[in-house]
Amino acid sequence: MATPTPNPTPIPVQKTAILSVYNKTGLLDLAKGLTQQGIRLLASGGTARLIRDAGMPVKDVSSITHAPEMLAGRVKTLHPAVHAGILARNLESDEKDLAEQNIDKVDYVVCNLYPFKDTIAKVNVTVAEAVEEIDIGGVTLLRAAAKNHTRVTILSDPSDYPSFLEELRKGEVSEASRKLYALKAFEHTADYDAAISEFFRNRYAGNGVQQLPLRYGANPHQKPAQAFVRSSHLPFKVLNGSPGYINLLDALNSWPLVKELKESLDLPAAASFKHVSPAGAAVGIPLTPEEKKVCFVDDVANLDSSPLACAYARARGADRMSSFGDWIALSDKVDVVTAKIINREVSDGVIAPGYEPAALEILKKKKGGKYTILEIDPLYEPASEETRQVYGISLTQLRNNVKISNKTFSRVITPSADFTLPAQAVVDLTVATIALKFTQSNSVCYAKNGQIIGLGAGQQSRIHCTRLAGDKADNWWFRQHPKIFAFKWKKGAKRPDKSNAIDLFVTGLVPKKEEGSFERELYEAVFEEVPEEFTQQEKDEWSAKLTEVAVSSDAFFPFVDNIFRAHKSGAKYVAAPGGSVNDKAVHDAADKCGIVFVEQETRLFHH
Repeated sequence: MATPTPNPTPIPVQKTAILSVYNKTGLLDLAKGLTQQGIRLLASGGTARLIRDAGMPVKDVSSITHAPEMLAGRVKTLHPAVHAGILARNLESDEKDLAEQNIDKVDYVVCNLYPFKDTIAKVNVTVAEAVEEIDIGGVTLLRAAAKNHTRVTILSDPSDYPSFLEELRKGEVSEASRKLYALKAFEHTADYDAAISEFFRNRYAGNGVQQLPLRYGANPHQKPAQAFVRSSHLPFKVLNGSPGYINLLDALNSWPLVKELKESLDLPAAASFKHVSPAGAAVGIPLTPEEKKVCFVDDVANLDSSPLACAYARARGADRMSSFGDWIALSDKVDVVTAKIINREVSDGVIAPGYEPAALEILKKKKGGKYTILEIDPLYEPASEETRQVYGISLTQLRNNVKISNKTFSRVITPSADFTLPAQAVVDLTVATIALKFTQSNSVCYAKNGQIIGLGAGQQSRIHCTRLAGDKADNWWFRQHPKIFAFKWKKGAKRPDKSNAIDLFVTGLVPKKEEGSFERELYEAVFEEVPEEFTQQEKDEWSAKLTEVAVSSDAFFPFVDNIFRAHKSGAKYVAAPGGSVNDKAVHDAADKCGIVFVEQETRLFHH
């Protein structure tokens, strides 16, 4: 029997690295380390020259492509001999394809891109100049190597060179490192493409179609500023004026609020927004004669014929001091009655799904023709995921798409699980709870008659939210005292001055009668007859008449003090998520106060 021939020891195949970098930081040290490990170096253009001038062996990429660099350097590495070597897997079929074309595998790719951001940052840069800094071959190298990172190592960040060489000296680059390097490569190309698309968006996108320049950011010194979408088109049109950064923050928070109120309650809805929180929100329930006076709309003709106008009158009248200079959101097409109310109040702009022609003409004349009017696409649905940047860090989350409906308030804790909420209580809890979805947390909201009557927003402690909202609810209630309706205003007194005087009166902050008090003079100047202040007895008697108030909280009540404070402002219905160690104590306190406590299951923080 013949002795079998032993299998010959396989000859190690020399590994190959392709280098093509604009940023040459650390390049020579990297090339030296690769060479010491017996790795063949292929490089393009200036990268090859720098390595060769340093006395290290390197071949031009053209040695494997058999094609010269061409088009003034636009084409260097775009060739099957390069990319087949990078993209090949350890599969028999891939090995066969490479062998037939006499192509070697590429094991390492080192690449970073032209300085597009630096170029477009130059003053008066032209499109032609920017175009020449759009890297094609480099991006293809990065993506190809990153795609095949199970076999190929891609280096796009010079800061990774030392740790890469350390691993290489010890044997081989780890799978964990290859994954990290691939992620960096994808991030590198994504950032690069984002810079390119933004440059051309600013140059080519129709104003208001995909990108909208803004006057400035949150403050005048924060320039430039813009609103844009990365695909499709902006979901709103600018019919008049020029929105600012904060205008759009208010518009894009207030619109979904009124849209959801309309969907939930099937009633027209309105919101009055200030600094990204509602100063007021309401649905279109007719106003009583007293409410019309409180909202300064008792002289508006045909008010009762427009549920939308009723909704805005309520939203604006909830807290007239806070609503001064508001942003307005309306769920329905704006009619003339609503436009007339808006026209006589101080506000920055309005967003709605449409406008009657006569209403639009009224609004276009506001603020000397500069009033901002936005028309939103009512069918627009934002992506399910939302991203924001804070201090250069991107934060991503699922958009708060929970829907508030009557089912939200089905879990009654006190007085008993089988208690049925009155229809108006459901409406008021719905208004309060949906408002909280779009209010800066922490937040607590009081509602009555389909409108916000008090909102505490952005406080660090829950009790301060409850107190602030309760104080505003008390203010709203005391503005309906017969004494207020009996005020004798001086002829020509303006609505803002009246609102300010009423606010001082009902909060007990009327300036004292001191000699030479300019503040007292200004207060008295709006009256024909200065009214006598409330007595304690009047306060107590009127406070006791405020009842059937609905209160909602965006998170659980940690202590019973919140219940006691809400009770002082007429709370009859309270909704809040559970989860506190003090839940039982809070429920017991509500029961003793005669409050119906509803545990709704969703926390509604908004930041």
